Amino acid sequence: MTKDKKIVRLCNYKPTPYTIEHVSLVIRLDPEETTVISRLTIVPRAAYPAGHCLILDGDGLDFVDARLDGKEMWEERFSANPMRFSLNHAPHRRFTLEITTRLSPNQNTQLMGLYSSNGAFCTQCEAEGFRRITYFYDRPDILSTYDVRIEAPKRLTHLLANGNLVESGELLPPDGNIDGEAWHYALWRDPFPKPSYLFAMVAGDLACVEDHFVTRSNRKISLKIFVEHGKEDRVAYAMDSLKRSMAWDETAYGREYDLDTFMIVAVSDFNFGAMENKGLNIFNDKYVLAKPETATDTDYALIEAVIAHEYFHNWSGNRVTCRDWFQLCLKEGLTVFRDQEFSSDMRSRPVKRIADVRELRSRQFPEDSGPLAHPVRPDSYAEINNFYTATVYEKGAEICRMLHSLVGSEGFRESLDLYFDRFDGQAVTIEDFLACFSETCAVDLTQFALWYEQAGTPTVVATYFYDPKHKQLSLTLQQSCPPSPGQTTKKLMHIPLRIGLVARDGSRLRFEAIHDRKSGEQVGDRDCTLLHITDRQHQFVFSGVEKDAIPSMLRGFSAPVHLRTNLTLDDNLIMMRHDSDPYNRWEAAQQIFTQHLVEQSNAHRPSNADCDRPVVCEVDPLLVSALDACLFDERLEHAFRAQMLRLPSEGDIARLIAKDVDPDAIHAARSKLRQELASQLGDRLIALYTSLQDDKPYSPNAAAAGRRDLRNCLLDLLLATKAEAVTTLAQHHYENATNMTDRFAALSSLATNRPATAEGLLADFHQRYADDALVVDKWLSLQASIPEQGTIARLRTLMKAPFFSMENPNRVRALIGAFAVNNALQFNRKDGAGFSLLADVVLEQDTVNPQTAARLANNFRSWRALEADRQTSAEHALRRIAESSMLSKDVADIVNRCLQ
Repeated sequence: MTKDKKIVRLCNYKPTPYTIEHVSLVIRLDPEETTVISRLTIVPRAAYPAGHCLILDGDGLDFVDARLDGKEMWEERFSANPMRFSLNHAPHRRFTLEITTRLSPNQNTQLMGLYSSNGAFCTQCEAEGFRRITYFYDRPDILSTYDVRIEAPKRLTHLLANGNLVESGELLPPDGNIDGEAWHYALWRDPFPKPSYLFAMVAGDLACVEDHFVTRSNRKISLKIFVEHGKEDRVAYAMDSLKRSMAWDETAYGREYDLDTFMIVAVSDFNFGAMENKGLNIFNDKYVLAKPETATDTDYALIEAVIAHEYFHNWSGNRVTCRDWFQLCLKEGLTVFRDQEFSSDMRSRPVKRIADVRELRSRQFPEDSGPLAHPVRPDSYAEINNFYTATVYEKGAEICRMLHSLVGSEGFRESLDLYFDRFDGQAVTIEDFLACFSETCAVDLTQFALWYEQAGTPTVVATYFYDPKHKQLSLTLQQSCPPSPGQTTKKLMHIPLRIGLVARDGSRLRFEAIHDRKSGEQVGDRDCTLLHITDRQHQFVFSGVEKDAIPSMLRGFSAPVHLRTNLTLDDNLIMMRHDSDPYNRWEAAQQIFTQHLVEQSNAHRPSNADCDRPVVCEVDPLLVSALDACLFDERLEHAFRAQMLRLPSEGDIARLIAKDVDPDAIHAARSKLRQELASQLGDRLIALYTSLQDDKPYSPNAAAAGRRDLRNCLLDLLLATKAEAVTTLAQHHYENATNMTDRFAALSSLATNRPATAEGLLADFHQRYADDALVVDKWLSLQASIPEQGTIARLRTLMKAPFFSMENPNRVRALIGAFAVNNALQFNRKDGAGFSLLADVVLEQDTVNPQTAARLANNFRSWRALEADRQTSAEHALRRIAESSMLSKDVADIVNRCLQ
């Protein structure tokens, strides 16, 4: 591993001189010395002249042998090293190249390629893992059919690969010893051409839970979920989610599953959440395993969403894939949008939208405003693994959502039908995708395409004025986008902004039409309220507005932008009470809270590391009254009321302050606001909490989960008062919980609000669940999130515990990842101890798993926004990482961009 890096550029894309029509693999498994024999059917492209050299990718491969059309070759004909195989003067005809390599799965701590996990073998090939198994054109525009023969000891009971099983049976051991361990084989055939990143293989002694699904064309699909023995009782919800996903994709998009079998394998060592390999999805077990005693409502919701996401990839990613890795958003952004829509239909659409926007703002907006900013389709990269980002996934999904708004539900469905039908079995580009919408809906998307090309979050400044004499509301909108790395000047975007009007008295409001003041053209009416911002400035006039009104802008968060307005506190209070758009009703509350917290944080600078300085916090009684009205409005969903109760995070406030950020002041201001709200709402919170007690058996459905969410949010807010009676109530909540959701919620609230009181319960929780790795991960994340001075020492102790391992990405993410993401106070400590801890872990993890290390290093992205002393400490930590003599290109790429 070195710091050397080769920049890959979109403008340099060229097809390969050869294609690989078919891949035949024989994989003879051994934990220390696995043998892989690949037989590649290779065809030259007509556009290339004869005599080209065939150069295949490798990564750390142990070369054994190579044959051309079944015959041995002279050494002068080819060359092979761990990183490349070259065939000189390759035939200008169809030919077969057979290459044998050796691997050591037990030594593969990177978890890319073929590796072992708890005695089982599995693979991860996206983005460039297949080259760690055999030499190949390891890029997404090489689509091949596959035959895969797996040979292994019979103790590995299940031998799985992509496609359909065509043959299996017993086998003599490789050493010919008939008295030795019995062996068997399985032959799988995938008839659908796929890129190598979708190759998958699993072999292990696993339990199998089976079911089936009948498609709309009356085909019976075998469904199988493989897990470690003893965990079969935790897969029912995953199986149900899979069946609902298959039915939804048929109904919503007309997409039917194509193979005879669909399989999911849950493993405990995995770099990602899951992987959509054709017909054989490999999952991090946290997104498969669930039962009420060990999984929270959040776990259930994530399982539902991730199962759906990977299944939906069967069409948006597998059947139609991306030409090159610059087009990654083409499969990921589209599939995230599809899984968000699925979850919205399964649960609450308004609550799901709020949750998605929270996620976008907390993860993608900081990325877009810092040194790691990049377009949704980047034009270059040093390490492709570092571009599996919130920008590609979440912002990519927002672009699809804007497309949906622009062309409507029917136009969106028709455009995707054309896209899937036209490009089935092909590797395509963003231009191919957008062309289907332009053709189907007769819409010019030239300006809209800039969303894929420009980094940064646009800002829309909106000012309004109501004229009672002429019954008109005038609205001026201006757009801008800040410079970002490599893009100092930005072009004007096409921003769809959904809008409505809210009467000040809360009554129903009507208006006649919306006109563009510059052109005089009518651009909307009360039934069509999507405005198109395409110029630097627009002025719109709402006519026939019957009474004094407030514009409700960016409804449903119709575009991923910053919205700055001249709305007053009174305006937001009215929308908080009366807006018919649930998202904007929530957003109005967030705006009030945010403005208050930013003002209070700035009022107490310079920051004080121990936060002894008192924070004055006068909460407007009208805000308390409006919040009270929402909390006790029985017409509102419990889950929505819980969202209304959640304050903006410390990260949200830091992002808005943007410069010279003092995390201590932000934490103090937020803590004080929570305390004031809890005190003023007082007994009413306790009464509502008590009324939500439910003795019914646990159900993960949306209604029951929403009820628990509101009750647990109320308990958390009440604990801000530090009252002993509430502490006792929370302890009772923990001890009498009948499910993990309630027990862990009580423990979390006590640990973050009353750390000293929680110590005994933290020990009790670990004792109860010490044998359950997924629950221990929750416990580790909670300890990492405690906002107290002793947390860093706590983490260093936990890292030495026998249950913690640097080789398990779940453990590292649970403890250190959670610390950097969830504990702004301690991670950003003025003495630099938090930065130093993260740097230590990044350097150690880089020798084990560079991908995990690089994702941890991402948490330094906002260091320049901090106040001077913290900047100095963060920069010191970053430079210590950068100066390492054996840094991986994954980590070097992130750290160097952070330091630029």
